[in-house]
Amino acid sequence: MEHIYVVLEKSHTVLGRLARLLDPYEYTHITVCLDDEFRYFYSFSRFRHYGPFCSGFMRETMDCYAYGDYNDVKLKVFEVPVTKENKERIKRFLATVYRDRKNYYFNLYSALTMNLFHGFRIYKAYNCMSFVGKILEMTKAVYMEREYYKYTIEELEELMAPYEKEEKYFSPERVENVHYMDRVGLLYNIGSFIKLNGTLITRLLTKKPYEEEF
Repeated sequence: MEHIYVVLEKSHTVLGRLARLLDPYEYTHITVCLDDEFRYFYSFSRFRHYGPFCSGFMRETMDCYAYGDYNDVKLKVFEVPVTKENKERIKRFLATVYRDRKNYYFNLYSALTMNLFHGFRIYKAYNCMSFVGKILEMTKAVYMEREYYKYTIEELEELMAPYEKEEKYFSPERVENVHYMDRVGLLYNIGSFIKLNGTLITRLLTKKPYEEEF
């Protein structure tokens, strides 16, 4: 039996801090790591700290979580067992999404309406919850009574409770995503917002979500 690591992040972003004002639950981001070195994390998130609408499949590093005045970040780590066969399947899934990453988008609508609609799919679009839910389903280590995209971060945490490994503060050893903290302008964010919404609306109207199932 092998393992993957699912990691919850207490995000330092403005949206993360705002979410904790509305709900005392600490963690606002969830990601996957394939080994216990915790160097690379895979999720759907923003590509730039200051550009929330330019987002999609992201290979994150610790410096995406702890930056600027923040020397560390609180993470909760789950060590999820997986067979060698299923871990290889997860790796193929990650490689497939990575190769086609320019066509994958952040499922903003599902994320914003989670409490109302409990998640829904859009063709080649995930948010951090649905992406990790998909991978967690592929491990076959937890029983999921609903579709993988219908779980919040807190609910995914409950599913993984038997596999909790540690909860502590981590600090980056180096800056690896060197452009992550580059500032972007208002026009960049407006353009990203228009492109993201245009793509999601078009796919809602013209694409069937299951056409891209791995």
